[in-house]
Amino acid sequence: MDFTFSEEQQAAAEAARGVFADVAPDAVPSPALTTGAVADEFDRALWARLADADLLSLLSAEEYGGAGLDAVALCLVLRESAKVLARVPLLESSAAMAAVQTYGGPELRAELLERAGRGEVVLTVAASGRTGHDPAELAVTARQEGEGADWILDGVQTAVPWAYDADYVVVPAHTAADRTVLALVPLVHDGVALGEQFSTSGERLGELRLESARIAARDVIDVEGAWEWLRDLLTTGTCALALGLGERVLRMSSEYTSKREQFGFPVATFQAVAVQAADRYIDLRAMEVTLWQAAWRIAAGAGGTLPVAGDVAVAKIWASEGVRRVVQTAQHLHGGFGADVDYPLHRYHAWAKHLELSLGPAAAHEEALGDLLAAHSLG
Repeated sequence: MDFTFSEEQQAAAEAARGVFADVAPDAVPSPALTTGAVADEFDRALWARLADADLLSLLSAEEYGGAGLDAVALCLVLRESAKVLARVPLLESSAAMAAVQTYGGPELRAELLERAGRGEVVLTVAASGRTGHDPAELAVTARQEGEGADWILDGVQTAVPWAYDADYVVVPAHTAADRTVLALVPLVHDGVALGEQFSTSGERLGELRLESARIAARDVIDVEGAWEWLRDLLTTGTCALALGLGERVLRMSSEYTSKREQFGFPVATFQAVAVQAADRYIDLRAMEVTLWQAAWRIAAGAGGTLPVAGDVAVAKIWASEGVRRVVQTAQHLHGGFGADVDYPLHRYHAWAKHLELSLGPAAAHEEALGDLLAAHSLG
């Protein structure tokens, strides 16, 4: 078996490192000092550079101006973005584009994919449900007044990332026939309203309210499995963000403890410090191996004893618990510097808490994994 990344995947990661090289994690005010959002919008200049580097169209087919790569390549790029806390909707827009390409109709693909790949159209996804704890697909109802007619959406989705900056939001909704559809909802549209919310990282989120919002049939994906596939991709991408953030934080801890001295010696040479750092390194390696297993299952469509959702759940369990332990240990090893708003570690802690809880905390995925194990024989 060959576990190395392909040349194309490595090239995507290298391009990402080049684009993110000069991004400062403290380019916006600290969330600890800001009552509202840390900025009015996401980093548009960085978004333009990502478009110029063809990193926004990574998963799109060549016919839509893309590179035709897979979930593994996307996760490699997301991993680099998290190391600098890149304030761009790269995960959400890329995942939404992939869902449109995989499950959308030809008219919808032609309308959106090339423009989104050039950064002209920004997509996001409503994946948190009404409260952040219930299934997202149950928060909104969708009904159709006849075959081929418009769809009517009603409901509320909370904590929609980058909602105030996006042009379209992909909304999962359930029908009377107990099916889930994906609707591409314009953010400026009759029956669509936003309420301001804020994440722990200081980014502005949106509570999406839909009241008899009428969406054309061509903008609704009514294909079985589309939402589950999109949700798995979003969750796996979130694990990649957690991994990149954790790796950067462990490096920060290593650099700090190598320079900070007590009793005439660097604190990194003390056994208690070294053991804690080693434990966090193990966390990161577990996060990494489970991430690539989940990303490979999505990319290859490979079968297994459990559905791909099982591998995604394992990756999210490790990502949620691992990134929390990494930043907590970093805070401890940094002492007072960890809480200093002039030092970037507290920003990584705030982002880590957001990623830990995004798309379900570890406990929610442990429950989902238990259900899968109960439903599938491993013998």
